[in-house]
Amino acid sequence: MNFLKKLTYLFIAVLILASCSNDDDSGDPVLPLGDYENGILISNEGPFGTGTGTVSFISEDNSTNEGSIFQNVNESELGNIVQSIGFSSDNAYIVVNNSHKVHVVNRYTFELITTIDTGLINPRNFVAVENSGYVTNWGDPFDESDDFVAVIDLTTNTIVETISVDFGPEKLVTDRNNVYVAHQGGFSQNNKITIIDTSNNTVNSTVDVGDVPNSMVLVDNDLWILCGGNPSFATTETKGSLVKLDLNSNNLIQSFDFNTTDHPSSLTIDGSNLLYNLNGSVFSVDANAPSIPTTSILDGFFYTMTANGGKLYTTDAGDFASNGTLKVFDLSTNTEVESYTVGIIPGGIYFN
Repeated sequence: MNFLKKLTYLFIAVLILASCSNDDDSGDPVLPLGDYENGILISNEGPFGTGTGTVSFISEDNSTNEGSIFQNVNESELGNIVQSIGFSSDNAYIVVNNSHKVHVVNRYTFELITTIDTGLINPRNFVAVENSGYVTNWGDPFDESDDFVAVIDLTTNTIVETISVDFGPEKLVTDRNNVYVAHQGGFSQNNKITIIDTSNNTVNSTVDVGDVPNSMVLVDNDLWILCGGNPSFATTETKGSLVKLDLNSNNLIQSFDFNTTDHPSSLTIDGSNLLYNLNGSVFSVDANAPSIPTTSILDGFFYTMTANGGKLYTTDAGDFASNGTLKVFDLSTNTEVESYTVGIIPGGIYFN
């Protein structure tokens, strides 16, 4: 019996040691990258001409809704107007239009790394391709001949060259070695997509699309472009359109027209469904069998919107002078499920 007891105790000891060894093999717990990991960032333009823009953060578990996170971390203001945010690796690039600068921060801690404040004139949007960043610039908004894309070396965060482009460059999308620039037209109207070859930072070609291309999404080997059309206050009002560009040939292969007085905006994608905002409603188009729908899926006048993970994230700028709202809709039921107060004129939604 004593021998059996000893054998039993030995067996138990081996099991305990094995368990401890397995615990050790699991390594140290994964530490968070920063207070602003796993959540939503909202770029708030701020009051036009005065004051400062801000960035709001809402945590993934909805437990935190913090405004002005850049100011809170760095004890300084972003400037006027916070136009957009772009990302490269662990860094976020906050584009501040009226202040002609780009703040570079750690995207998870929001600690300031540096500020690029030379070589930018009315910057609008940022996108990264490997070690280079591309920033659209209006130049003088009343001069249609001085618009450009600034190229940033992301290792030094300095502007190394500029690429002259047509007037009113706005949103950018990347595919392989190309950057596609939509020319909305600034304070006027334009109708072009510029294709930049990032291997040599030259303009490869320019494609005419519908008037006022305001948003783009990639679907497989195609680029869908939503064109708002010239607004009613333009010299000639024109209809909006939804067009598809083949990224292999860079040719337009499909185009769908709206009514002349319809001016859609904020193209985004959920699965294979293209979503856009028009006249206070959201419409859905199947990218595999596209046509202009006549029935909306939900209602709301949204300043911008972005789909992610089966939900539609939208912003309401309210009176454009006080705090706005982020509203979240479940796209399986098309019902509102969450609502948050954010900053003044919330113009961009990003997932961190």
